[in-house]
Amino acid sequence: MSDLTAQILATPGLWAMMLTAFVAGAIYGFSGFGAALVFMPVGAIFLPMETAIAAFNLAALASVVTLLPRALRQVDLRTSGMMIVIALPMVALGIRVLRVTDVTLLRWAVVAVAAITLAALVTGWRYRATPGPGLRIAVAGATGFVGGATGLLGPVLILFQLAGQESVARSRATILVFLTVTSVALLPLLAMQGALTRSAIPLGFLMLLPYGLGTRVGQALFDPAREEGYRVVAYGIIATAIVLGLPVWG
Repeated sequence: MSDLTAQILATPGLWAMMLTAFVAGAIYGFSGFGAALVFMPVGAIFLPMETAIAAFNLAALASVVTLLPRALRQVDLRTSGMMIVIALPMVALGIRVLRVTDVTLLRWAVVAVAAITLAALVTGWRYRATPGPGLRIAVAGATGFVGGATGLLGPVLILFQLAGQESVARSRATILVFLTVTSVALLPLLAMQGALTRSAIPLGFLMLLPYGLGTRVGQALFDPAREEGYRVVAYGIIATAIVLGLPVWG
């Protein structure tokens, strides 16, 4: 066994993170969102924030194979592509903030972003207007910045999509495509800024299998007709992750 392998297997909280990766994948598979909301608060307990973000995004590569092909058939590719292109520069800016900001502050930010998103989703707020290009640009930029700085690419976009009038299946697919493609694009940005570290890479690939299995399970469970029931389960798991991720636990 190499020294690096031994070091990775000795990572504090490894099995907790492996289990969390599976649960995160399952949530992502059936709801189209929530993976980072589940994993990041827990991962931040055991890892430096930038390592947790990099390892999670490597593990999330599994969804390119397990979820993305089906979702691409359900979305407006032009609109989704535009939002992804706009988000990426803001992701880079967010990563820069990540590199120079206090870790404890970032952990509080992760918990706060997750909690605000969860509260908004639970209340069921909706908007009636049809979103124009300007609003979509703003949402994409905000999504990218928050994702780069906290590892949570989803919250702003999730609020935007789920507060609208699109069908559940269409909203789920749109969120899933955006988050999956942007997560992949985040990896070279992390590497360029030195956040894709030697310890993050093997850890991320180690979590690839449980995350991928989770996405398969979640996708098999997804049924638009029973979506509200699945949301209740997802919200409960996300709330648990938020509590576990509070910096007060050390």
